[in-house]
This record gives sequence, C-alpha cells and structure tokens, in this order.
Amino acid sequence: MAVKIRLKRMGAKKTPFYRIVAADSRSPRDGRYIEVIGTYNPVAQPAAIQINEELALKWLQDGAKPSDTVRNLFSSQGIMEKFHNAKLSK
Repeated sequence: MAVKIRLKRMGAKKTPFYRIVAADSRSPRDGRYIEVIGTYNPVAQPAAIQINEELALKWLQDGAKPSDTVRNLFSSQGIMEKFHNAKLSK
C-alpha cells in the first residue's frame, strides 16, 4: 500500500480549509484517510498552519510520500530539514 501525505479539502464554497492527512494513494482526495497530521487554513491572514511534528516525521520515516504542497508546508515549518538530518545521521 503506497501512502501519501496530502491535503483533504474541507470548508465551504470559496472558503477552503484543509486537513493534512496520511492516506492510501488510491483513495479519493476527500475520501478515506489513515490519520490526520495537521491543518492548513490559507484564507487566514497570515495563513494558519498547524502540524503535529511527531506524526509527520513518523509517517515520513515509514515511507509516506508528501504531495508538492505538503512538502512546501513541511519545509516552511522545518520538518523536512529535521527528516533529512535524521536520515543522514543513521
């Protein structure tokens, strides 16, 4: 089973709100997911990002692939740097 870390769209029309979830790559965008990792609200000024760092690192170490947008969010929060440092130190 290929696991992706991606955004699940929530919220009303024209006011998107996203959950960052770990999901099977074959499931639909807003369909079934395995675990919620955090949230992202692009409408707020500035954009509100809340990520459970421990869960994100756990899924990345287990081989989950982040989508491009999630990778950018993780990079802005410093999670990708921690993941690469942990991978290189082994």
